[in-house]
Amino acid sequence: MRELGRRLAKLLRPGDLVMLSGELGAGKTTLTRGLGEGLDVRGAVTSPTFVIARVHPSLVDGPPLVHVDAYRLSGGLDEMEDLDLDISLPDSVVVVEWGEGKVEELTEDRLQVVIHRAVGDTTDEVRRVTVTGLGRRWASADLDTLAA
Repeated sequence: MRELGRRLAKLLRPGDLVMLSGELGAGKTTLTRGLGEGLDVRGAVTSPTFVIARVHPSLVDGPPLVHVDAYRLSGGLDEMEDLDLDISLPDSVVVVEWGEGKVEELTEDRLQVVIHRAVGDTTDEVRRVTVTGLGRRWASADLDTLAA
């Protein structure tokens, strides 16, 4: 998952929204950790479940990584507005875990990453990942470069 994040980082640019879905323990935060490494951002990328969002500034004049965990948020975009993601989005790469039904209205252009693993499988088994680009931004993107 971490290596996939590093590969995905090469495709990302300021203004990109990445939505991560998958069961608890599927590897969403691990993938985001790889994104942080690939984007060369400051700070350890850890789960922001209790703080909701963390901003990791770039160490190389690239976009900051805004990492959001919407697991504890019950509302839709209204509740997310308190995080000012709409202000952060144009200049940052925004990654939202558990964002379904909550952040889609931020932009028509987004990358959906769904991580599949057998529920109850806590071993280091292989995950199946589906990456779908939505909107004009991703219409011509070569997402096949992400395949292992």
